Amino acid sequence: MSDIIRTGGCQCGAVRYLAEGELGFPHLCHCRMCQKAAGNYFMPLAGVKWESFRLTRGEPAWFRSSGTVRRGFCEKCGTPLFYDGSSDHISVTLGSLDDPESVKPRLQTNLARKMSWFGELDRLEHDAAMDMTPEEEKKVAAGNRQHPDHDTEVWPQEEHP
Repeated sequence: MSDIIRTGGCQCGAVRYLAEGELGFPHLCHCRMCQKAAGNYFMPLAGVKWESFRLTRGEPAWFRSSGTVRRGFCEKCGTPLFYDGSSDHISVTLGSLDDPESVKPRLQTNLARKMSWFGELDRLEHDAAMDMTPEEEKKVAAGNRQHPDHDTEVWPQEEHP
């Protein structure tokens, strides 16, 4: 049994999972299917053997994006969670981990679809006036309906309209 336990889930908390052991093949996929599935320019993924993976709350909905791949997501909030390529492992989206900083991508795939301007991102201007103030962060936190980055006995803690 591994000492590494990673948990994760969707934004609303309806689907939660646990992955035991090191996550393999942490990477950024730039293929068009991953772009569409993530609603973003790439999808960060890493795999865990099926026997080291389990759902701890809820069930994902699945979309068969090709003849060999299905993608799991939360039917309530839409968070992309899983990539199942019909093999001995399931891949989790790195952003759905409770501690996404804990898994650093080690490579990229499908670079033919990578945005040509990615190398310029660190040179983009930062408009500090657009950053939230500590008071604004507190106001957002007070009405936040996002599941916290840890397991909970019950979620949501209270029903919101």
